[in-house]
Amino acid sequence: MKKLNFKVKMPSLRVQKSIGIDLGTANTLVYNKQREEIVLNEPSVVAVDKETKKVLAVGQEAKEMLGKTPDHIIAVRPLSEGVIADYDITEAMIKYFIKKIFGKMNFMLPEVMICVPIEVTGVEKRAVLEAAISAGAKRAYLIEEARAAALGSGIDISAPEGNMIVDIGGGSTDIAVISLGGTVVSTSIRTAGNNFDEDIIKYIKKTHNLLIGEKTAEQIKIQVGTALPLEEEEIMTIKGRDLMTGLPKPITITSSEVLEAIEDSLMQIVMSVKHVLEKTPPELAADIVDKGIVMAGGGSLIRNFPELISKHTHLQVKLAEDPLVSVVIGAGIALDKIDVLRKIEKAER
Repeated sequence: MKKLNFKVKMPSLRVQKSIGIDLGTANTLVYNKQREEIVLNEPSVVAVDKETKKVLAVGQEAKEMLGKTPDHIIAVRPLSEGVIADYDITEAMIKYFIKKIFGKMNFMLPEVMICVPIEVTGVEKRAVLEAAISAGAKRAYLIEEARAAALGSGIDISAPEGNMIVDIGGGSTDIAVISLGGTVVSTSIRTAGNNFDEDIIKYIKKTHNLLIGEKTAEQIKIQVGTALPLEEEEIMTIKGRDLMTGLPKPITITSSEVLEAIEDSLMQIVMSVKHVLEKTPPELAADIVDKGIVMAGGGSLIRNFPELISKHTHLQVKLAEDPLVSVVIGAGIALDKIDVLRKIEKAER
């Protein structure tokens, strides 16, 4: 009598409860490994009652409260420059997102892969892992954002050739040259998408005596932001509070003004890219000349940003197929490569 092999029919329990998390300063994205899709994309914002410390809202609902809450309620971002600034609130946020994905009746705890900046410290790494475990993860692993972005962009990082990735998130920009799965040369700077918003707020305050909020600054960046002068000037009408009269007031801002506002931050990123290239071994540099540089992350979507980097490096620069989600997709892919990543990390130490 032929023996039946039931193992083939049994589903992978690990895959069913495996998620990749891009725990960003601006937004948190979650990739469900079993469904092979992004199941959550919400702002990394938590609304808290100052008196009771009770969490009132998380994600999109909390972001809507930014700048609009009464005195006893604060809407905060628990992550700053890509790392945990408030441990308790970060834990509450992760717990909320896990429950939202799997429901309250969660009998099988998920396995989690979390992305962190390249130059995050050992203390910061432990804080992220502990927050994930406390929030309900069965096991938690970390992967560098640049490596995850490369995986999510379709780059074969295990090949013996140089690949350069520039990942511009909300709080940090990670730049790395990767070969044979390891990071050969890298840097992480705390200049990224949120800095562009802050630059715009300061510029409008200084030049127009108008006070605007984060949401308005982000809308300006998305709608008329550019990294190089446009052939045809674009304009946008915005509203804020006049610092002279204290009254609401509309003004018109142009794309050239936005460029002037964010130019210094853009050039900080460009100079960091050049710095990494200068430290890249010749053989890997030759590969990058042939293959070019890949950009990922929400900050890379500023118009003409790839062209700006190309202008200063004389290399081909292209955007990942979907820059906003490359990192979290890479985190999901990395769940199948945990053993390999551990070996690489040991070799890099």
